[in-house]
Amino acid sequence: MAAPVAKQGGRLWEGTALADALVPRSVPRPRLRGLLDWPADETAYRAELTEYVPVPPVTSGTPVLAQDVALPDAWWADLRIALETLATVLTDREAVRQRWIDTNFRRFLGIEPIQIHAYTTGHGDLHWANLTRAPLILLDWENWGRLSVGYDLGLLHAYSLTAPATAARIRHQFAHVLGTTAGRAGELVALGQLLQACSRGVHPRLAPLIARWAAQLTGTPVSAP
Repeated sequence: MAAPVAKQGGRLWEGTALADALVPRSVPRPRLRGLLDWPADETAYRAELTEYVPVPPVTSGTPVLAQDVALPDAWWADLRIALETLATVLTDREAVRQRWIDTNFRRFLGIEPIQIHAYTTGHGDLHWANLTRAPLILLDWENWGRLSVGYDLGLLHAYSLTAPATAARIRHQFAHVLGTTAGRAGELVALGQLLQACSRGVHPRLAPLIARWAAQLTGTPVSAP
């Protein structure tokens, strides 16, 4: 990573190192083996050396699941345990902010902003390029922190809308979260943020599916970017 010396630090800069220090080892992830900070002129640099992961991610080069994937029952159980363990970590890192909801819900979801009351600690970027095939390993820890209940799983489900059987498996496996009022609120935040990303031209195939699903959850028509 690189940043002007006066702007080094912050959530993304510190995410991997703090995850290595604070998240229980039972959450499967690459260990941080080395960390080096150095300045050059007016720029600060940070290099991180993490453990080699021999297992490939479910997708490569994209977070979107293009087709259904066959993962063993134990994989899904391990993902649930990992997320539940991560939820117990105490941190003041904010991965999702109320300010974003207040500013963007009307534009992207067509509804009044909601107030998030139920927070948990989560990964913040849970998608298929950050999850390996069996055995499960969670990659990319820059964004982890406090977020709305249901956000992580809502994000993963949205990235699976192009693979209906896998999307249905997520909703079944995590109905105890996504089927609650708090989980629905967090899922809406994830959908709103994805629609914002789609408005910049990413995931053109996924955008109408996200808009359709958001409309189903809110009961309000949502236009695809």
